Amino acid sequence: MASAKEYIECTDRYTPHNYHPLPVVISHGDGAWVIDVEGRRYIDMLSAYSALNHGHRHPKIIKAIVDQASRLTLTSRAFYNDQMGALCKKICTLTGYDKFLPMNTGAEAVESAIKAARRWGYMRKGVAADSARIIVCEGNFHGRTTTIVSFSTDPICRGGFGPFTPGFDIVPYGDLKALESAITPNTVAFLVEPIQGEGGVKVPPDGYLKGAREITSRHGILLIADEIQTGLGRTGKFFCSDHEGVRPDIVCVGKALGGGVYPVSGILADDYIMEAAFEPGNHGSTFGGNPLAMAVAAAALDVLVEERLVERAAELGTYFISRLKEMMHKRIKEVRGKGLLIGVEIAEGFEKARFYCERLMEKGVLAKDTHERVIRFAPPLIISKEDLDWAIDRIMGVLNV
Repeated sequence: MASAKEYIECTDRYTPHNYHPLPVVISHGDGAWVIDVEGRRYIDMLSAYSALNHGHRHPKIIKAIVDQASRLTLTSRAFYNDQMGALCKKICTLTGYDKFLPMNTGAEAVESAIKAARRWGYMRKGVAADSARIIVCEGNFHGRTTTIVSFSTDPICRGGFGPFTPGFDIVPYGDLKALESAITPNTVAFLVEPIQGEGGVKVPPDGYLKGAREITSRHGILLIADEIQTGLGRTGKFFCSDHEGVRPDIVCVGKALGGGVYPVSGILADDYIMEAAFEPGNHGSTFGGNPLAMAVAAAALDVLVEERLVERAAELGTYFISRLKEMMHKRIKEVRGKGLLIGVEIAEGFEKARFYCERLMEKGVLAKDTHERVIRFAPPLIISKEDLDWAIDRIMGVLNV
């Protein structure tokens, strides 16, 4: 058996350094726990950026992928398969939308939403060809394709990747006046994260999404919610938009839809958008809607409902945030979040968040820093209260030093 050092050296030798992972090499996972190559056990407080809402290797989801893999894995969309229609019906029934367009990665879902909004703008709103504009927010993270980084405000995401795709207007996150001021006759949509996860677990002011819904409806433009990280129970509601009773026109989903075992994503919208945007040949994906993905996604949705993971996230999230706020002192600038998506911001003048994540790793807790000063905590929704308490004790020990 190779050592952790050898695995890390091999990885660093044969792949570009586009990530800066913690120096832990994981080989096994079960529920909320993982084990490294040297036998050390850790509690997973990141959940693969919310892709592991169901925990590692949930038995029902593993059974679904094994059963389906033994029958059929891929057909392409050149043919129908016996899994795609059932999954689309299941997620549309759960969410109340007319149609689901399956893709693979979160970035593909966002690209699909952008294309849908633009074409809807031309076909239904009457915007002149190639003139559509979409409003986005400062501090956003919607993926890393060339088009998506074109409207990022993160210099690391953008640096050296131009020329950039036009057609986007950037406004401050949480600012409804700025949103309304940015709307022009060519605006077709407003794309927003209900909570900016990668941006530092930034929670907008109360009423922001409801206000955005009112503004977009009044101006006849689409509201697109990127729920890839915040959706499927993570924040204590099925979608984070549900906290304010908001129904977006398009919802981007991904990450947890794959149950932690397979990439599945897509967009939800009603017929008036989907029928305007898509026709045979103008959008697609070889793997989008493949039977293996659809079987996994169906099992993931079933587990979410049957095990009441949405309600569990709400209950444990309230408890987790209250416990973290007990340790507020000069080192901790803020504790924020909803459900089990929580950020702890380290005040200026103290070590950056990476330092604390490394100390947590030494104590058996895996979390990840974002935007230098924020530690993001997002454990699997299946985590037990006892395991959560175990993690909290170590978090408080590290942050109270």
